[in-house]
Amino acid sequence: MPGDISLAEIMKLAGTEIGVSNWIIVDQTMIDTFADATLDHQFIHVDPERAKAETPYGGTIAHGFLTLSLLSAMNYSGLPKIREQTLGINYGFEKIRFMSPVKCGARVRGRFQLAETRLRGANMLMLTYDVTVEIENERKAALTATWTTISQFDPKDRPEEI
Repeated sequence: MPGDISLAEIMKLAGTEIGVSNWIIVDQTMIDTFADATLDHQFIHVDPERAKAETPYGGTIAHGFLTLSLLSAMNYSGLPKIREQTLGINYGFEKIRFMSPVKCGARVRGRFQLAETRLRGANMLMLTYDVTVEIENERKAALTATWTTISQFDPKDRPEEI
């Protein structure tokens, strides 16, 4: 469904899948960069030879938090843009579950079901998504979560029918 959507239109879509992102390749460079940024250099992420020899994964795997952080990029490619939005804010997550490891070289994508919309004040719309990060050619998802964001807009753009 990428493209544009109005505030009034998106509020009517609660309970439906509203987007699927592009695939993202999780390669060793991405994993290493994330390890450097988070200071998490556990061998299962950054040492391909040792990970191949000592883990059941056949090589390195992405950090769970790396997979979670990719939801921001998945949001941009998979969700419609709200025309009236002046600012988007990440409000938080609930019920994050890391279901299956993402092996180095795998492709992942996000599926977004709009669970709820709720106006907050005169100029904010809270959007709650049930998100799933799929791993290409895998039966089990990498993760599931409930994600809440806020779309800020000019109060003059608030739809009459809301």
